[in-house]
Amino acid sequence: MALSMLGVLAAAGGDALAQSGATPIRVVAFGDSLVAGYGLKPGEAFPAQLQAALRARGYDVTVANAGVSGDTSGKGLARVERAVPPGTDLTIVEFGANDIFRGVPPRTTERNLDAILSHVGKVSKATVLAGMVAPPNLGNDAARAFAPIYRRLADRRSAALYPFFLKGVAGQTSLNLGDGIHPNAAGVKRIVDGIMPTVVSELRKLEGRRSAVD
Repeated sequence: MALSMLGVLAAAGGDALAQSGATPIRVVAFGDSLVAGYGLKPGEAFPAQLQAALRARGYDVTVANAGVSGDTSGKGLARVERAVPPGTDLTIVEFGANDIFRGVPPRTTERNLDAILSHVGKVSKATVLAGMVAPPNLGNDAARAFAPIYRRLADRRSAALYPFFLKGVAGQTSLNLGDGIHPNAAGVKRIVDGIMPTVVSELRKLEGRRSAVD
C-alpha cells in the first residue's frame, strides 16, 4: 500500500509534491474585459483557464476573477481595495487597453497603475504586471509614449513584468471574437500558455519563502 501511494505521488510530479498539504494559494486576476472574459463562458475566461492550468501542474490554487469589462486604469484604481484583499498571495494586474482606445494620456495611465501597484504591494505577497501595447493604427507617437510605462512601473514597484498580455493573440483572427479585439477561448489559452512561466516563477519564489519560514 505504501509503495503504491509513493508511486502515485511520484507520477504526479514535483510541483504536486511541493503543494501537498500546503495552504491553498490565493491568486487574484485584476483587470478589464480581457480578464473578465467578455463574450466567453465562465469556464473559458482567463482566471478559470489559468486556475485549471496551474492545478494541472499540481498547484493547490484558486484564481479569483476581478475583471470588469470597460474598466480603464482609473476605474481599476477606484476599486482596487475591494478587488485585491489582504492575504492575497499573487496578484496579476492587467489594465491599459481601454486607456489606449479612449485616449487617456499615458502619464495618467502610469499614475493610476502606480497607485494600483502601491496598494497591491501592501496586501499581496507577489505581483505580476501584464503590459499592453498600443496598436500601430494609433500612430507612432502613441506607441512610443505608451511602450515604456510598464517596465518603469515594474522596476519601481518590484513587480514581475509580462510585457504584452495579448502576445501571440492580437491581430490573429482565429484567436479572437468577431470584434477582432477580445480573445476567444483558444486565444485565452494562448495567453495562459504565454504568461504561465512568469506566474510559475513567482509561485516558486513564494514556495521558497514559505519553506524558509517553516
